[in-house]
Amino acid sequence: MLSTDPIKRAQTMTLIAAFLGWMFDGLEMGIFPLVARPALQEFQAAAGIIDEAFVQMWMGRITATFLLGAAAGGLLFGWLGDRIGRVRAMMLSVMAYSLFTGLNYFAEAPWQLAMFRFVAALGMGGEWSLGVALVMEAWPSDKRPLMAGLIGAAANLGYVFIAVLGLFFAITTESWRWVMLIGAAPALLTLFIMRFVPESETWKHAVAQDPKASPLREIFSGALRKNTLLAILFASVALTVTWGIVQWIPLWADQLTHGQQPKAKAWIQICSCVGSMISCLIAPLIGAKFGRRPVYFALCLGALIVCTLFFRTFDSYGAGFLLMTGVVGAFTGAFYGWLPQYLPELFPTRVRATGQGVAFNSGRIIAAIGAWQMGSVMSFFGGSYPKAGAAIVFVYLIGMVAIWFAPETKDRPLPE
Repeated sequence: MLSTDPIKRAQTMTLIAAFLGWMFDGLEMGIFPLVARPALQEFQAAAGIIDEAFVQMWMGRITATFLLGAAAGGLLFGWLGDRIGRVRAMMLSVMAYSLFTGLNYFAEAPWQLAMFRFVAALGMGGEWSLGVALVMEAWPSDKRPLMAGLIGAAANLGYVFIAVLGLFFAITTESWRWVMLIGAAPALLTLFIMRFVPESETWKHAVAQDPKASPLREIFSGALRKNTLLAILFASVALTVTWGIVQWIPLWADQLTHGQQPKAKAWIQICSCVGSMISCLIAPLIGAKFGRRPVYFALCLGALIVCTLFFRTFDSYGAGFLLMTGVVGAFTGAFYGWLPQYLPELFPTRVRATGQGVAFNSGRIIAAIGAWQMGSVMSFFGGSYPKAGAAIVFVYLIGMVAIWFAPETKDRPLPE
């Protein structure tokens, strides 16, 4: 039963909306790794092409398109969140990613998948920064680590939901379109947001104090410039590995099984996301105890070691492969519990949504460049997913050095 205290009720509604928004965000992102190969194989057959390089090339291009859209959405909707309010901007972002994911049902060529995926990604990129800002501004400082963990875990729960569907519904060249229609369901969340979620009082106060603030200009000027650039780098490190190779593990398994185990992709997604959910909850709690900088360093080091072992020692699909996928998911996914804890602490209220959106989603631009070139990268490594992965994970070394140039925000209140 909901509390009758209006403040606690507002906090609860805010958390529910942000959690569901990010969970559906994860569901939308999880759809594509499951349907990509059968969808592209259908288009490939229609074009009379039989070549694995076609799938790899378009997988890279569509992934890059998605990441660019998410980056643009983080900027657009983050800016809107600072100008018109977190709640109204969140409604628009959820509507965008829901409807355009559903429109993939009608795609007849790879470029159409890329186009719909781009527009859907605009909403996905915006929802993250808006949800984080809304929750962190509504809840007291001692609850921020838990809130950060829940937000990080929510997306992985969405991934698990869509992966479970993959276990019970064979996703093939004949059936993949129906999965895309599921992506339109989160549009109903906008009705909940409109009816029950109150606007951030902290944001209202900040806007009243300075109604003509220019968020984008401010985060790249003065004292905030350093924080913005470092935040971009920290998100980029995590996102580069996630989108540069972890998202390709289902395709690697499909290659190892010669497409004879269609449920393998779903099991991989489940194992990876369960590991990530657990680590997303733990990472911010450890960050609250030991500090943000030491934890980020430890996450980079641990992920580097675990990913290197995985990509250099496995050459067949089985129980061990799935177990290690869960471990990899835990280390590479923990950053998504750490980032919603740390990024809000780098920006004042009046520019928080913009700062977070730019920082988190600029990392997607860097990852997009890599994804767009993934076909060439795969060719360089002889079409080997593990060889490419073992090389890409060295990006964690950059994060291990850069984190010591960032401010430590442990036990500090959110900047006003």
